[in-house]
Amino acid sequence: MFGYGISIFKTHYLKLCFFLYFGTLVNMKNIQLLGLLLVIIGSFLPLVHVPVIGNWNYWKLDHYLAIACWIFSACAVFGIVNNSAKIVRFFGILLILLFGFTLVAVKMQSLQYFSFLPFKSWQETFAGIVKLKWGWAVEFLGAFLMVFVGGNKKVNNRTQI
Repeated sequence: MFGYGISIFKTHYLKLCFFLYFGTLVNMKNIQLLGLLLVIIGSFLPLVHVPVIGNWNYWKLDHYLAIACWIFSACAVFGIVNNSAKIVRFFGILLILLFGFTLVAVKMQSLQYFSFLPFKSWQETFAGIVKLKWGWAVEFLGAFLMVFVGGNKKVNNRTQI
């Protein structure tokens, strides 16, 4: 019976440590890391659905755009590690611009892909078959978290008794 009480205490202690650590998500660094993680994970999620071929992630869309996304993410990690909110915001904005460019490029490429059809209405109809998937929401959410998280405010480091 005494051992049972100790295990409950240990479980309660672990829960307390967990909530104390993750309760500090107000810390800007953690939120920026969460945004960065969403961007990296989002690059492996389905972004575009082509009916016959299937779902495509960033790497299947274009290798160079995927590499640019990962390089921008690596530079944002540098900014997060060095507590530089300006660097993180800059690369977050670059990621948002890259994602916007990719969306426009996907639409333009799908229109160009069906350019052999004689009528423009047919081209637009067949280009509409290419659908954007839910992975874009994860990508943009991560980039927006990196950009719009408030700057690192100076905290008074004096210990109060």
